[in-house]
Amino acid sequence: MNNALLDRQAIHDELERARTTFHRLLDNAAEDDLRRPTDGTRWTNEQLLFHMLFGYILIRPLLFLLRIFGRLPRGVSRAFAGLLNAGTRPFDAVNYLGPLGGAKVFGRRRTGIAFDRVINSLHRRLDTEQEADLTLAMHYPTRWDPFFREVMTIADLYRYPTQHFDFHRRQLTLADEGH
Repeated sequence: MNNALLDRQAIHDELERARTTFHRLLDNAAEDDLRRPTDGTRWTNEQLLFHMLFGYILIRPLLFLLRIFGRLPRGVSRAFAGLLNAGTRPFDAVNYLGPLGGAKVFGRRRTGIAFDRVINSLHRRLDTEQEADLTLAMHYPTRWDPFFREVMTIADLYRYPTQHFDFHRRQLTLADEGH
């Protein structure tokens, strides 16, 4: 097996680990657990769980952008990333407010269903990726997220939401997380 196939399987494994963990956290949480503040954020556990889901939802539009910018001269994506970095304050506000409403609208049951749907979708998309496309790359707004690197490939983008997930998991204060 070549490295791309090994990486592809590793990504599938990461997605499944996140799915199992997410459902364990969501399904085992009492209502009081979900309303409890998190450690290091202004969200409740329920809102942070929604934010963790949203990290996976964002991959589809990010893949779309990468497929466009990855075929253009690198300076174009560098300029775009610079523009996005300049808009960090509005992004931060939307990034904070989104989970406040999302958790209310989705609730526990629909959040779990949405997580399964997005993970299944990412598995299917990853399986259909051409090997050459996995190396397409563009610049990213590094001020938007600590897991955005200056230049990211499609393969990197598939790994991003689980890095984001693992980071935020440590901020949850759910009873079975040992906080």
